[in-house]
Amino acid sequence: MAPNSLVTRPWRLFATVLTAVLACALSTAAAIPAAATEPVVTAGLGQVADFGPNPGNLGMFDYVPPGLPSGAPLVVALHGCSQSAQDYFAHSGWTKYADQWHFAVVFPQQSSANNILSCFNWFLPAEDGRGQGEAASIRQMVTYAASTFHIDPRRVYLTGLSAGGGMVADLLADYPDVFAAGSIDSGLPAQCATTSVEASGCQSGGQNRTPAQWGDLVRNSDRGYTGPWPRVAIWQGTADFTVNAANATELTEQWTNVWGIGQRPSSTKTLPGGTTENIYNDGTGAPAVQTYTVAGMGHGLAVHPGAGADQCGTVGAFFLDAICSTYYTALFWGLTSE
Repeated sequence: MAPNSLVTRPWRLFATVLTAVLACALSTAAAIPAAATEPVVTAGLGQVADFGPNPGNLGMFDYVPPGLPSGAPLVVALHGCSQSAQDYFAHSGWTKYADQWHFAVVFPQQSSANNILSCFNWFLPAEDGRGQGEAASIRQMVTYAASTFHIDPRRVYLTGLSAGGGMVADLLADYPDVFAAGSIDSGLPAQCATTSVEASGCQSGGQNRTPAQWGDLVRNSDRGYTGPWPRVAIWQGTADFTVNAANATELTEQWTNVWGIGQRPSSTKTLPGGTTENIYNDGTGAPAVQTYTVAGMGHGLAVHPGAGADQCGTVGAFFLDAICSTYYTALFWGLTSE
């Protein structure tokens, strides 16, 4: 689908308003590899030129380890504002564990034609609702990957940073039948905003609701769905002045309410990098929601370069050396057993 102009889609002008608001704008996006007519199934990042219906006008990139077995899991990883699929591929550490534990990774790509800062439009109903715009394009990428790489549709996972994290929350609400679990890194609650003004309030932590109200926003995103719900990891730095840390609290209230479990953690422990992990178990005693609070970390994805089993990624703009969030997220999702 050809890009839509600002004239024909006036709500795109909201992105201009968010220029001043979305301090999550990162360094200039890295160059994206030249387009290919077929997915590149190699040790590198490949581009899929045509993955099917694409109402959100997004790009699709993938990383598929050589010899990927049939029935492998899939991780979908969404970049932050002014980042690219290449940035997330290079810095997040997902490829290390894709090689080690045998799963594929899809990296959706936003464009400046959709949003001036290349942010996923998590705050626009025309883009973040089930069957709508960018959300529908990402859903189609999952359909394409499941068919092309023989992915197990029961083991599809979703992660994202900042605006990408906001879109992750929306997608988990929109498509709870598609995603087994998700990780929201320095992100926003599902359906927190429907306008740019509300988006500003969400980022500053000013959209306070009760757990039930937050939960209703998820339940109303796919009316009639009763479960099972995706398991959710929530990552947040205490020194994040871009996406206020109150959002992690609201996200925890939202997803524990969806799961019908209490607000008090079932257990708490200390992890490397000054990280506190809180686990909220479901009625069977299995972890349903896990929060990771990184003391002193600003706005970004927590990485920890090195060769150790629990080390990953590389430091860059808004990829911050603290703890390998990718490793602990993969543990929570159960990818290590694949």
